[in-house]
Amino acid sequence: MSDRVRTGGDENRMGANTADVSSRANVVAPRDGGIRRRVAAFAITVAVVCAASLPMAVAAGTATDAMPAKASVAAIGTKVGGLSPDEWTVRWWRWAHSFDDGQRPYQDPDGSRCALGKDEDGPVWFLAGTDGRSEVRRRCQVPAGKHLLVPVINMYFHAPRIGEYAQRCDQVKAQVMVNNDALVSAVTVLDGKALPRPARFTSRCFDPFPEGDEEDRKHPGPYHAAADGYWMLLPPLAPGRHRLVIGANYGNDGDADFGRMIQNFEYELQIGEPAI
Repeated sequence: MSDRVRTGGDENRMGANTADVSSRANVVAPRDGGIRRRVAAFAITVAVVCAASLPMAVAAGTATDAMPAKASVAAIGTKVGGLSPDEWTVRWWRWAHSFDDGQRPYQDPDGSRCALGKDEDGPVWFLAGTDGRSEVRRRCQVPAGKHLLVPVINMYFHAPRIGEYAQRCDQVKAQVMVNNDALVSAVTVLDGKALPRPARFTSRCFDPFPEGDEEDRKHPGPYHAAADGYWMLLPPLAPGRHRLVIGANYGNDGDADFGRMIQNFEYELQIGEPAI
């Protein structure tokens, strides 16, 4: 849903599929869609929308019982509901952080949690990537008239604003940029038609945790978080069934942890109520 991680002042790093414990960093079961490193008491979340081990294979799909889908995306910079696309990505990350571990959107194996935590009256419907543990195919019913925000491949990082492990906003942003400069491929197929290349959005710094969430907020006080990556913001699709298939990968040999990440997932979407 996938993803660069650094441990503040500690440069000791681990691969995404290891469970080894070093003297300085411990890789534990992911709570935010990837691995999490804890150095002392400092927890850093790994981005969630990139898979670490899936082969990238984008298959064409065919929609049935629907008007033809337009192979288009919202223009870069186009506001939806008065918000820019990069601001919608901030809301996406806060939405993803609003669930308990095991219930997070990128941990959904089949789409059964597709509607959880959604603003039924809002103009944008969030879809999720994966945590990189399996090739995911989901079914999801979406109210008619909603834009779709889809993470294609993405990196995320957060750190406290105060204390021993504090980082400034510009430092946090620097953590999420590098692999996105080394994108090899990002392919989105809607109803058998390739869509334009996804847009790259860099978020502002924000506090990712819901107010009162002390489980993830390992240090007291506010946090800086930032995300950088490639997203699709799709205009509302025609009522009926649609198939959305996404594959993407980085090609940065300089990052042993996340420089070769791959993302691969698909959705079978029912827009509006199914026909009787």
